[in-house]
Amino acid sequence: MTSSPFRLDGKTVLISGAGGGIGRVLVETFAASGARVIGADRTTGDLDGLPLAGHVLFDQADAGATRAAVTAGMSRFGVPDALIANAGFTRAEHLDHLDDAVWASEMAINLNGAYALADPVVAAMAGRGWGSLVFVSSVNALAHFGNPAYAAAKAGLIAYAKAIAVERGARGVRANVIAPGSVRTPAWDHRLAADPGLLDKVLPHYPLGRLVDPREVANAALFLASDAASGITGVTLAVDAGLTAGNLRFVNDVLKAN
Repeated sequence: MTSSPFRLDGKTVLISGAGGGIGRVLVETFAASGARVIGADRTTGDLDGLPLAGHVLFDQADAGATRAAVTAGMSRFGVPDALIANAGFTRAEHLDHLDDAVWASEMAINLNGAYALADPVVAAMAGRGWGSLVFVSSVNALAHFGNPAYAAAKAGLIAYAKAIAVERGARGVRANVIAPGSVRTPAWDHRLAADPGLLDKVLPHYPLGRLVDPREVANAALFLASDAASGITGVTLAVDAGLTAGNLRFVNDVLKAN
């Protein structure tokens, strides 16, 4: 029997931000696909209860520590067949929240740290002759929905993934990007506690009429990391309930109102 190209039996997958709202579902999804999952986060407590074969600990805001931890992790667990670069963070929701320190902080976590995570893995994959990377970016990288520093960093991930795809493709390395829209994770809890009616303002912008489920992001990552996507590299896949397809609010409030 031919195995499904969506399966990752016998493959090792490194997932960063593994203890977060999307990260935990990524781990569960990849483990269910047969992968040997190595989880990366800041502390072992972040990873409690996850089906992991091992872990790597670092704070992605520290590029040097990130690179060192990932390099040591590869010595211990081997070069991963796939890397899911998922870790990220933002609190600066609009331009008035920005200053030099905030900008530098968000770049350090979301772009510089992601590079320090991926660069040694890319080199090891290229030396071996195969590997797949999936970067979790954001719809904020495709159009402005707020979070300007985060958006700039996440847009940088798209450019970096394309560089890997073009310059390391001949050595068997693929790199793709997922751009989620609003995902219903615990990160929304503080917003909804402050404004219980918030979703009534948010959902009219989404053609599917709902937020994205973390499982949908994980399934997209699994597809891009798997052999089912063996001919796909350098692309950005929006998992956004239709947000970037067009302006539903404009159609409903302006065009249909006339």
